Amino acid sequence: MIDNKTLDKYLLNKYPTTHNVSNDKALRVYVMALKNQYLKKSDPISQIKYDDKIHIINNALGLHTYVSRVQGNKLKSKHELRIGSQFKKAPEDFLAMIVVHELAHLKEKEHNKAFYKLCQSMLPDYHQLELDLRIYLTQLELIGDIYP
Repeated sequence: MIDNKTLDKYLLNKYPTTHNVSNDKALRVYVMALKNQYLKKSDPISQIKYDDKIHIINNALGLHTYVSRVQGNKLKSKHELRIGSQFKKAPEDFLAMIVVHELAHLKEKEHNKAFYKLCQSMLPDYHQLELDLRIYLTQLELIGDIYP
């Protein structure tokens, strides 16, 4: 597909439209809906936002960070979830895959078998979406964006 320059045709055929989650407030609503559906009893997330400092090709698609602090005699953890700003205008399936991936880190810190099993329980076609997302990133890097 790279040699024939047909990555865009493949992607547009499978994912013809983008999502409407274009700001941090809408992203928080989107993420919390998924979290409440699949991970109700997990730790709360203090901050959810798009981050234009995440370089998606060389670094990451999204980030889950947490800080543990001692408050009195309790250990409190603060979770933050950041999604690369490039995904403000991407297909919703790709956004869902990234969000599910970052949410799974609330339960499983490492990328192990349990982590991917949790991702698949939240998004059954997780692995196919991950592959298609990598195809999309290849399209972005080699040719450019296909979504206006």
